[in-house]
Amino acid sequence: MTQPTLIRRSRRPRLLDAFCCIGGAARGYRSAGFHVTGVDIRPQPDYCGDVFHQGDAIEFIRTHGHEFDFIHASPPCQGEGAPTKGTNAARNATIGRTHPRLIAPTRAALESTGRPWVMENVPGSEVRKDLRLCGEQFGLGVLMHRYFELSGWSVVQPAHPAHRGRVRGWRHGEYFDGPYVAAYGKGGGKATVEEIRQAKGITWSTDHFNLREALPPAYTEWIGAAFLTARLGVAA
Repeated sequence: MTQPTLIRRSRRPRLLDAFCCIGGAARGYRSAGFHVTGVDIRPQPDYCGDVFHQGDAIEFIRTHGHEFDFIHASPPCQGEGAPTKGTNAARNATIGRTHPRLIAPTRAALESTGRPWVMENVPGSEVRKDLRLCGEQFGLGVLMHRYFELSGWSVVQPAHPAHRGRVRGWRHGEYFDGPYVAAYGKGGGKATVEEIRQAKGITWSTDHFNLREALPPAYTEWIGAAFLTARLGVAA
């Protein structure tokens, strides 16, 4: 996939990385030239951005978002995708499992800042589908389709290449091999910690849960470069 032009400036533009986890997004944005401040409700000792704040991400966006040049938000996906809807939703209610729905309040907080932003989530979520990225676009070992809602800027959707095969693992009692690993859950042929690290290009953490949650840095390096290109009017 064609990479937008990387633009270097005397002052690194400041980016807020909301719901930052270990910083999969942060690593990509830093590579694109941003100074990155992360915020997350949980402690994140493996965070790889420039600054970390522990606290409520939505409240931090409301209070401090206007101080940044660009904002990235990845609200938790557990309450958003297909596994939380239909019969799955009824099953979760039966066992008392609930997940917060944070896309709408996150969007409201982002809009209140007056800054350009991007919000990421899974297929089946309520984010607007302005941009879709896939691991195959970057030659990664995961597919991990993600959608991105953009505000205050835009970018042309890059081509989505054909997948080279299947995701490795068991499906309905049958085992399939393939060039991609399943970087979620455990068992059934799903990826090990080391496999996730290699497949996503994340080298600084060995936390299985956080590795599963983190975006591949290649996604946000591309987005960061595209944003700087769009804002500074330089052709990619």
